[in-house]
Amino acid sequence: MTPEEASAQRPADPGALAGRFEEEAAAVGDRGGWDELRIRWMGRKQGIVRGLLANMKDVPPQERRDYGQAVNRLKTAVEEGLERLEGELEERERAVAQRSAAVDVTLPGRRPAVGAVHPTNLVIRDMAQIFAELGFSVAEGPEVESDYHNFTALNMPPDHPARDTQDTFFLDPGRVLRTHTSPVQIRTMEARRPPIKIICPGRVYRNDNDLRHSPMFHQVEGLAVAEGITFADLKGTLEAFLKRLFHPDTGVRLRPSYFPFTEPSAEVDVTCPFCDGAGCATCSGSGWLEILGAGMVNPRVLEMCDIDPRRYSGFAFGMGVDRVAMSRYGVPNIRMLFDNDERLLRQI
Repeated sequence: MTPEEASAQRPADPGALAGRFEEEAAAVGDRGGWDELRIRWMGRKQGIVRGLLANMKDVPPQERRDYGQAVNRLKTAVEEGLERLEGELEERERAVAQRSAAVDVTLPGRRPAVGAVHPTNLVIRDMAQIFAELGFSVAEGPEVESDYHNFTALNMPPDHPARDTQDTFFLDPGRVLRTHTSPVQIRTMEARRPPIKIICPGRVYRNDNDLRHSPMFHQVEGLAVAEGITFADLKGTLEAFLKRLFHPDTGVRLRPSYFPFTEPSAEVDVTCPFCDGAGCATCSGSGWLEILGAGMVNPRVLEMCDIDPRRYSGFAFGMGVDRVAMSRYGVPNIRMLFDNDERLLRQI
């Protein structure tokens, strides 16, 4: 082998590679470049320093000691250079993070994101406020009710046909999901003596589901019991309430109807807010929307609550809050009130 061939097979000089590393390190500007530099020089499989150590066998025996020391010096220099470069990169990253987190006090303030009150709750709040001004207080009761309070005490014994119209969710024997908030009226009359003036807002449940009905919906019912209450008091209360709730020019009409817990009974309509009484698809062309049912408390209901019907009389009424919200805010489908769509809340 000639001297030239022996020189060609000899491993690279570790000392000469130190300058090459410094040049490559100076060109690194981010974390990705640092990782590539580390793998290229210190990688376990194909790293330059690892390759120099593997080539120790090709170095003449008399030169191996100096060669090994040179490789170790290169390894130390590369490790220190990588550590120093990593620290510089971390310092740059911290500086960038601080700049991005800095608050520019010259910018206008950012309005925080806030929630909105659901239209059903808005209507309940308004109703409670109006009735509070009319002298009514708020009463509440359980949503899982006894058959007695939900039906029997309201003049609907087990064989009464009016039970079939309630589309009831039955639970354990003798327990139901309340189909109206009328049981709250019964519980109040059982616990208190007249005079009584209450409204009963809350969730109710019926096995019904279409464009105008939902299995779960909200009702507000009212009850007034005292001496000398007449149907004229009921009519005046409802007119005052509905004109405040909708518009002072809202028309109100009462139509004879039947409810087992009131006698006489009436359906109460208001002029359609969608067409102002001209007639549209929402009101089926009639110009009126049925909004609530009402009537004088049936004497049998008073007797069931141990109230003397010869001394006391009263009126009661009930309405679906969701239907009022639909009419008030122009919501065409009751399901939209329960879809949790933020766009509806933002519009209202």
